[in-house]
Amino acid sequence: MLWSEVYRPKRCDEIIGQDEVVGTIVSFADARSVPHMLISGPHGTGKTSAVNCLAQRLYGETWEANTTIFSAADLLGKGRSALETDERFAQLYRKDQSLIVNFKRIVKWYASMRPLDADFKLMVVEDAGSLTFEAQQALRRTMERYSATCRFIFVTTRPSAIIPAIASRCLPLFFAPLESGVVRARLEEILAAEGAALPDDDLDLIICAAEGDLRRAIMYAQIAAGSGGDLDLADVSRSETANIAASAFDAIRAGNFDAARKIAESLMIEYGLSAREVVGELRQVIRREYNHPALAVALADADRRLNDNANDFVQINALLARIAREVVQ
Repeated sequence: MLWSEVYRPKRCDEIIGQDEVVGTIVSFADARSVPHMLISGPHGTGKTSAVNCLAQRLYGETWEANTTIFSAADLLGKGRSALETDERFAQLYRKDQSLIVNFKRIVKWYASMRPLDADFKLMVVEDAGSLTFEAQQALRRTMERYSATCRFIFVTTRPSAIIPAIASRCLPLFFAPLESGVVRARLEEILAAEGAALPDDDLDLIICAAEGDLRRAIMYAQIAAGSGGDLDLADVSRSETANIAASAFDAIRAGNFDAARKIAESLMIEYGLSAREVVGELRQVIRREYNHPALAVALADADRRLNDNANDFVQINALLARIAREVVQ
């Protein structure tokens, strides 16, 4: 079994490296008063675990009955056939109606269900950045209508993709990338519990490659422990998205900026990466294939603007244009 699942936090006090934001969530649960929330941050920082722990602390044994979890990618990204075959939605799905109409009906139906032995229920939308504008408008109206008995929690790596009409109704909570010392301590705990050991150099490489993503670090550690010391971390960590990012550079070198733009945007639209994660993938390509200070400055500027919640697509396009103009000519 995957270590990331075995050692997944089951209580709020087991979530590491996010003391301030977890403390806020715990205070809501203990006060039995939860606002709508927009929870954002990179992958592997504890967002989904925190929501599950909140629900369990809030409702106890009835937490599953009072918590409805939707994946925006499942509801809207896989088409009507996915809704038709999913047992949760099959009785609500209508073949003769569009995907967005079915989406509205499903969300409204679940929101209208009364909570069990509680004042309100939780409606959790994962991958919320994948929601279309029309879907978010529908959710805004549902939030207004059922605010007395529902609290919506939007979980996303791309908070800038959430429309202001929803974002303004939610308390924003940010889960930051975990610090290296926190990741190392957790990996050492897991390795000790599994009776495994890794050299310090391997741990350093894993922590660097994970970039604050604890789930990824645990996965790398499990692979390394099972490899008997014969591990090429570069091969393991170079994912499909890394290869796609490399192809964006190839397009720029070939003078095809439009193709590079479409490739970079596909990482956000089709693969669900945040713009900062796209910058991270581009940075890995630069480390392997380039040695130019202007590229480092361009990446840093883009990352800074994205940290201020600037528009994802605009900043990625601006970054690619700067690379094409200043370096690849």
